[in-house]
Amino acid sequence: MTTVIDRSVGHERQHATAPLPGPGYRLSHLDALEAESVHIFREVAGEFENPVLLFSGGKDSIVMLHLALKAFRPAAVPFGLLHVDTGHNFPEVLEYRDRVVAAHGLRLHVASVQDYIDRGVLRERPDGTRNPLQTLPLTEKIQSQRFDAVFGGGRRDEEKARAKERVFSLRDEFGGWDPRRQRPELWNLYNGRHAPGEHVRVFPLSNWTELDVWQYIAREEIELPSLYFAHRRKVFRRAGMWLTAGGWGGPRAGEAVEARRVRYRTVGDMSCTGAVDSDADTVEKVIAEIAASRLTERGATRADDKLSEAAMEDRKREGYF
Repeated sequence: MTTVIDRSVGHERQHATAPLPGPGYRLSHLDALEAESVHIFREVAGEFENPVLLFSGGKDSIVMLHLALKAFRPAAVPFGLLHVDTGHNFPEVLEYRDRVVAAHGLRLHVASVQDYIDRGVLRERPDGTRNPLQTLPLTEKIQSQRFDAVFGGGRRDEEKARAKERVFSLRDEFGGWDPRRQRPELWNLYNGRHAPGEHVRVFPLSNWTELDVWQYIAREEIELPSLYFAHRRKVFRRAGMWLTAGGWGGPRAGEAVEARRVRYRTVGDMSCTGAVDSDADTVEKVIAEIAASRLTERGATRADDKLSEAAMEDRKREGYF
């Protein structure tokens, strides 16, 4: 029971209130990360006219969507999803994407790399990977739909160029990123000001790690595509990674296909996303496996990041995430 002074009538009155948190009260690290991300989503919804969430069907974008649903519940999410389809996506991921979109009544925008290849605007690479070809379809879709804020799933423990960007990252009219134009973000104050034609990339998971994401998935019981868990799959070895055989150009002569028990730490274009040998077929086992790992997911399983020391930063300057 708390005593409150009602100054309008000059007397004391008593009524029950919830107890205030004591001096020892602390948010768990997941609660703090969730609160920060929810705050970012709400800031963008209030500050921008036409945001969109980049959704690949991977675990980071799935967690972002879960956070967005929480941020605006019981109202609908006030923006749609954007998927850059390389044409070499895992079938499990596309099935999951379509099911989630239908379940939540979301708007889905698709930028197709294959359409650009068919029109002769883009050309297939000799190595078969289409990940570097995503930049033009992405930036042109942003321009044509006039998206002024685009949510991405970059985390602080990913490839080092991704960790350089702040929560709000200004992009020019071509989607290009200039590290010298980074803005201060003191006290979680975010500056979304931008000129006509420019837009802002927003990273609600900037302070998360891969382990944080999986621990949050476990706590929230979030469903993921099956390829994140150990399963038997036909793969072949290339450049130290297990790749999935497919019509994109693999395997080549001398690359033997074999069935192995593997899982994927990240998902993307099949031509450059490698699997890892694993028996982790539950969320709890995946968490234990990641906690013991000394390799980042992209460093271990993404061939496109190994093209050069600055491969990711070069692509970000051109407009990629």
